[in-house]
Amino acid sequence: MALTNDHPGERTAENPVKLIAVRETPLSVDEVFRAVGDAAAGGIALFVGTVRNHDGGADVDALGYSCHPSAEAEMRRIAEKVVADHPVRALAAVHRVGDLRVGDLAVVVAVACPHRAEAFDACRKLIDDLKHEVPIWKHQQFSDGTEEWVGA
Repeated sequence: MALTNDHPGERTAENPVKLIAVRETPLSVDEVFRAVGDAAAGGIALFVGTVRNHDGGADVDALGYSCHPSAEAEMRRIAEKVVADHPVRALAAVHRVGDLRVGDLAVVVAVACPHRAEAFDACRKLIDDLKHEVPIWKHQQFSDGTEEWVGA
């Protein structure tokens, strides 16, 4: 029997965007992973962004995220673009806002696709575009008393 790419599982699923959220509460890797479960997916790529204790050579003491009211809609727009460009079976993305500590989860994204390479490519595109385009700003306070705003 010859294998072809004609199987419906090889294509983008109907309504593949399963979870998009901006939250003030702690994020769950398990929730995002469960959201992208799909029997036709041979690969799930998951990215977890955490708060680190340094940036640009300086020690970070505190960090807070804030966002524009359009942030969630922008996340959905980016998710839909990833879906249009990749054979996505399921996609999820959540971002935290508010005050976070070192080690806290800041963002969790996952993409399920028929094959691993597609999942990696789609997940990378999703997180890179979220970081560059979604109006979420990071306020870092450094141990030397300086501070910095970073964001889209």
